Formats: sequence, structure tokens, C-alpha cells
Amino acid sequence: MATIRFFAGAAEAAGASSVSVGSAPTVADLLRQVSEGNVVLEKVISRSLLLADGKKVLPADSAASIDTLDVLPPFAGG
Repeated sequence: MATIRFFAGAAEAAGASSVSVGSAPTVADLLRQVSEGNVVLEKVISRSLLLADGKKVLPADSAASIDTLDVLPPFAGG
């Protein structure tokens, strides 16, 4: 089981700041568990930085040992 934490626009699109999901073979599979059917969240995730336990990961990477996956969308600011 893993916790997916959403920040900024990702949290808004998900309707939650975090969710728990079952195990999955890849990061993409973990994300699919929470984004399936939510077109807005899928779009935000596709542009987001993904951190697994504090380290950058890609959707194709293994999710076998992930405890926490952070979804950080692009931030704008000055």
C-alpha cells in the first residue's frame, strides 16, 4: 500500500490532499488507480514532477518499494 500526496493544482483536481492506494507494478499504475475517469487530474499528473519517498521517479519506474508518492504540478510565481 502507498500514499499519494497531491499538492497545489493536483490536490484541487483530485479533490483531496492525499489518498491511499493498493500496490501496483509501476508508478503509472499507482497513479491510474486515482486518476482513472478524472480527465483534469490525468492532465495535471502528466505535467507533474513525481517524487517517491523524496526521490524523482518516472511513470515507468517500479512502484514496488514506494511508501509515499508526491505529485507536484508546475508552480508559477515571481
